[in-house]
Amino acid sequence: MLKVAITLATLAALPGAAFAQFEGAQPPLEKREKRVDAPPITAYKLILVGDSTMAPGSGWASAFCAFHVKSNVACLNLGRGGRSTRSYRAEGSWAIALGEARAGGYAKTWVLIQFGHNDQSTKAERWTDLTTEYPANLRQMVTEVRAAGAVPVLLTPLTRREFKDGKLANSLAAWGDEVRKVATAMQVPIVELNRDSARAVEQLGAAEATKLAMAPPADDEVAAASAGTTLRPRPAPEAEATAELPKTGARGRITLKFDYTHVGEAGARVFSKIVANDLAVAVPELRNYLLP
Repeated sequence: MLKVAITLATLAALPGAAFAQFEGAQPPLEKREKRVDAPPITAYKLILVGDSTMAPGSGWASAFCAFHVKSNVACLNLGRGGRSTRSYRAEGSWAIALGEARAGGYAKTWVLIQFGHNDQSTKAERWTDLTTEYPANLRQMVTEVRAAGAVPVLLTPLTRREFKDGKLANSLAAWGDEVRKVATAMQVPIVELNRDSARAVEQLGAAEATKLAMAPPADDEVAAASAGTTLRPRPAPEAEATAELPKTGARGRITLKFDYTHVGEAGARVFSKIVANDLAVAVPELRNYLLP
């Protein structure tokens, strides 16, 4: 009873002190400006469409959205691992991207398109022919983005970081050539990511470029890169068993692996900066809304 009495007495003494701490929390009405409505925002939208080299957790695009666009630009990363110009459409992801392109409320919407890695694959649902299907698929994407009322931007594919005898083995250079042909023929802005990422990787050198991967390189991988020829990519580690995942909270996982294609945080920062600077050149209208 004594404890209850003390608590009640304490509470009874609080109101003045408690309310005192809120003094100055809001200026009095006579000190506020006459109310007006805020002017309408001019908002823009960037939709990023591509494969795992763009996707969250393994690509550059999430870092691009996080660090290289201003607050009046909605930036949506729709990159998905393992997709090509063929499978991205077949599974329905392209229809989702076009739906986002049609969404109202934005002064202008751009759709950035980067494929090539999985078009180059041998997997049944992915591969496309380099000189026929691949450019035809890109042309169809460009046409459909324009029909949706948005502006297409083509990106040549991010380079792999494989070296042989001290030289970068840029196996995606030919795919970049096809992107350029489509961009020229259809008058589409182009971000030269293959060219400029290859330059950046060559400047780093094979050994230093291993630090851009999702997972750290092993000693033998560093040694081989230092000698000028990178090893074959090792298999991805086994995914974490479901039983080992937390019972509550977020349970999604991305398997971290070392290879010469995907990027971790360091790689994402390097390549997203290249995209931001190149996009500002390709689309001058966006220059004031991109951060270096």
